[in-house]
Amino acid sequence: MKVWAWTIGSVIAISLISLVGVVTLSLNKTKLKAILLILVSFAVGGLFGDVFIHLLPQSFEALGVNLKTSLYILAGIFIFFILEKFIRWRHCHVPVSKEHIHPVAMMNLVGDGVHNMLDGMIVAASFVVSVPIGIATTLAVILHEIPQEIGDFGILIYSGITVKKALFLNFISALTAVVGAIIALILESRIKGFAMYLLPITAGGFLYIGGSDLIPELHKEDHVKISTSLLQLVAIMLGIGIMALLVFVE
Repeated sequence: MKVWAWTIGSVIAISLISLVGVVTLSLNKTKLKAILLILVSFAVGGLFGDVFIHLLPQSFEALGVNLKTSLYILAGIFIFFILEKFIRWRHCHVPVSKEHIHPVAMMNLVGDGVHNMLDGMIVAASFVVSVPIGIATTLAVILHEIPQEIGDFGILIYSGITVKKALFLNFISALTAVVGAIIALILESRIKGFAMYLLPITAGGFLYIGGSDLIPELHKEDHVKISTSLLQLVAIMLGIGIMALLVFVE
């Protein structure tokens, strides 16, 4: 029951992040983009920190340092590649950017729903392993979700959907995380070790998101001020630092 309580509470908190987009309505595009790039930098540190400080060490300890574990990590990378390639164009963290094609509203909602369901399964599996790893993974997901949900909200608004309807649809899409968490917990109760095998897959997925989606966003500007680059670096290190601090909770 403790695992269920931590998991459901965490995925509900993650789902509520979908409402964060409304605060961006009062910001101009320049200010919004600057804030998002700092949030993206913070997310990079959170995701990579969770992978290398929590998920991979725990995966190697549980499954061994062998080919099988490496293949699970690669599977995570390919799962998220397939998710982006065939269900939606790609994650959108900076909606004001014109550097890539934005998916249409419905495609975005469907893709985001599937992605959130996977997030729910990932969070549930992490809490099954241990509460500290579950907290670390939840924080990593939240750090990633904040800029992503702002991007998703922007896509819906730019598609002509009203603010209230965009918030509602985004929230409904986010609630699939709860469904994913319940599925993962039920599978864990019936398939021994299911959660452990999800850890390296999660690590691969986080590596893919951080490396293919987030870091490229930080390199899109041709003339970035040194101060801006330093601020992004500090945000990345801060994200890693938060993940490192959670080691002391274990």
